[in-house]
Amino acid sequence: MKQSVTLPLSTLLLVAATVLGVVLLWQVRSLLVILAISVVLAASISPVVDRAERWHIPRWISTIAVYLGLLAVFVGAGLIVGPTAIEQIQRLLRQLPSYIEDAIGLVRTWLANSDDTRSQLIVELIDPQAITRWAIGSSQQLVLRSYSITRGIVGAAFSLVLSLFISGYMVADSRSLIRSIVCLFPQPWEDRLASQVTPITQRMGGYIRGRLLVSILLAVISGTTLGLLGLREYALGLGTIAGLTNLIPFIGPILGAIPAIVVAVSQGGWLVLWVILLFVVVQNLETYVLDPLLVGTSVGVHPLYQLLAVLGGAQVLGIIGALVVPPWVAGVGALLENLYLQPKLAAERETRS
Repeated sequence: MKQSVTLPLSTLLLVAATVLGVVLLWQVRSLLVILAISVVLAASISPVVDRAERWHIPRWISTIAVYLGLLAVFVGAGLIVGPTAIEQIQRLLRQLPSYIEDAIGLVRTWLANSDDTRSQLIVELIDPQAITRWAIGSSQQLVLRSYSITRGIVGAAFSLVLSLFISGYMVADSRSLIRSIVCLFPQPWEDRLASQVTPITQRMGGYIRGRLLVSILLAVISGTTLGLLGLREYALGLGTIAGLTNLIPFIGPILGAIPAIVVAVSQGGWLVLWVILLFVVVQNLETYVLDPLLVGTSVGVHPLYQLLAVLGGAQVLGIIGALVVPPWVAGVGALLENLYLQPKLAAERETRS
């Protein structure tokens, strides 16, 4: 006897609504990325605007002043170091394949001179062209993911400008915007969510501000030291690469060190050891001094979760995801901690007592 499976109409409607919602979200994924970036930018500048408001300066005036100040700083820095850094990076990209082949050739020569059988096997397995293609292809994949999300260079510029405008509006009219969102939830969740806006923005904004300061300091230190070590031809470009990649936690410093090490290996001598030592010192300086001092422990997210956020964001959204997803994880961590973990621990203490 055959049994027929029937589903309630409410279940079918729920499944259909879920599928439709996923399709709609996928269609507007570019807009979602812009909103995610806007929230991060708004959280980064909101403390400055809040402080200005305590001095009886209207929020919209202080918001415009902060954006104009940041624009002046970045444009000034770009005009001073931008042309030289871009020229050096372009020259480095043209020479990088030959540098990689030279570096791999030196490694193969060193291994070939070894009497170890395993070293001889490694020599046979090393293919300079394949490694070069893999390195360049992996970098291009990260860029192309970001490129496809923003729909090209023009789309990326438009998305950045739109994110700045949206984040400015969020900061200038934050109170009414927050009220319009939390009022959708019933009490007591309306008040609870409203009270979490400050700790969430503190964690997200603190993360971004801290990473930006750390990256600027490491770019200056790396570029200056590389110039002193003898890589003056690419020092500014390599320092810029180290600073930009350092915005991505965990894997960023490694990515930033690779070009400098490849150039140093191709030139031979003791230079490669000094360059490796430089980036080891820089990495420890970031981990044990700059990150605790400038980023601090206020992020409140375990390093493993931060690493997974970076890898997951890079896998889905490329470079944009590696930059934007970690602060969102920090914000969600604050929400989870304050609304679930702390009440749960308090309830357990009351039960024991």
